[in-house]
Parts: sequence; structure tokens; C-alpha cells
Amino acid sequence: MRFLISALTIACLTFGAQAQDKTITIASTTSTQDSGLFNHLLPAFKAKTGIDVKVIAQGTGQALDTARRGDADVVFVHAKSAEEKFLAEGFGVKRFDVMYNDFVLVGPASDPAGIKGSKDIVGSLKAVQAKAAPFVSRGDKSGTHLAELALWKDAGLDPAGAKADWYKEIGQGMGAALNTAKAMGAYVLSDRGTWISFKGKDGLIIAVEGDTKLFNQYGVMLVNPAKHPHVKADLGQAFVDYVISAEGQKVIADYKIEGQQLFFPNAGK
Repeated sequence: MRFLISALTIACLTFGAQAQDKTITIASTTSTQDSGLFNHLLPAFKAKTGIDVKVIAQGTGQALDTARRGDADVVFVHAKSAEEKFLAEGFGVKRFDVMYNDFVLVGPASDPAGIKGSKDIVGSLKAVQAKAAPFVSRGDKSGTHLAELALWKDAGLDPAGAKADWYKEIGQGMGAALNTAKAMGAYVLSDRGTWISFKGKDGLIIAVEGDTKLFNQYGVMLVNPAKHPHVKADLGQAFVDYVISAEGQKVIADYKIEGQQLFFPNAGK
């Protein structure tokens, strides 16, 4: 009888602990964190669901690798080809578009490549290369880094492979890349959300924007519990459902800095 009571007590305590543990881990691109979006979105999500969220902010490639190891319940990133590969490998359940913004080519106000005001990103990168103007790359396999490499490829150039003196890979996040570009008087590709929220803009300008090649889509996926049984599938799916719902989409749209909207919801479009 004493053993039965002890077993029941342990079972009740275990169940109670599990019931109270309404926390999920999201592996996400640095831009959702650095832009301040999560500080705006996650309190609204918790108020709606009672679920706490721990964010691991990394470049998209690292975030997907974190999820592959089973160290996250949800991924929220922005590199569609890498996301589709993640799905094809069986690590994700289903991918949903959530929101978009765009990339901008930021550079020094002195504009050594003479590209200020251009809407042609490929032509502008060719001008940067022709002038050997300093360029900072995140070099971290993030969504922004992958987008940058694709744009160089479109321009028929490979400064990373060529180890060009004017091209510096730093292996760090967007904020660090912007600070490095400022210190070096260099160009850098940034997502617009992080650029708008960046506090140290002095000396930097948007040199190129508005090219359709600079479109930047974000997606969300539940990590597959068939791969990692400890994934909190119900709680993680609640987050996915929230950010693609009309309510969650409105919260995303309402996030602004100095009147500028940082992300544009497009779930289901």
C-alpha cells in the first residue's frame, strides 16, 4: 500500500510538472529578435495561450541545424530553399509563409561605388566589385548570407571564393555586420527590419532598394515529433497557428518603429 501511494504521488507530481511546463523553444533568425518583433509578438501570444517562449536567435542555417538536433520545437526563419530541404529531410511537419519584408544594400554616405539611389542590385554589386569598394558579409549561413551569395551569383561574381581583399566575411549576426560596415566604410546587405531598428546609422545610408530580387520571405515550421519525440507538438503547433491566424497577423502588421512597418503579414497568400 505504501509503495502504491508513493507511486501515485510521484505520478501526480510528474503530471503536475508537465502540465505546468507550458514553455516552447523557437530557433529563429536573428532579424526577428534584433528587430524587436519578438518583444512585440511573444507577449501577445502568451496572453492568448499562456505559453512561454524561449528564443534561440541564430542565422537561419544554424537555427535549422538546432532544430535538426531536436533542440527546438519550432523554427521561424527566412531562407525558403533551406527550409524546403529541412522539410524534405523529414525534420519539419509543414512550412507556412508568415510575413515578408525586403533586403536593402546599406553603404557609407560617401558611396565609393557610386550606386546610391539605384534599384538594380545586380548592377550595383558589379559596381562594388569594379571599384573594389569594401563589402562586409555576414558569412554565417544565415538567410541574409544565403540571399547575398545568390545575388553575387546572379551578378556572375564570387568574391568569397576569390578571396577578394575588399570582401570581408565576419561570421556574425546582422547587428555586428552593420557595425563592422560602419567602422570600415563598407557596403553590407541587411534585412530592412534590422536596419530600421539599428541605432548606429550615422555615416550609413540605404544605397540600393526596391529591386524585386531583394524580396525577403519568412516561414514557420513545427519540428517533426516523429524525428524527436520530446518535441512539444501541441504547444509548438499553437504558436504556428497563432502567427498565421488573423489575430497573429495583425499583431505582426502593427509592429512599427517611428511609424515604419517592419514586416508585412502574408500567411495563406
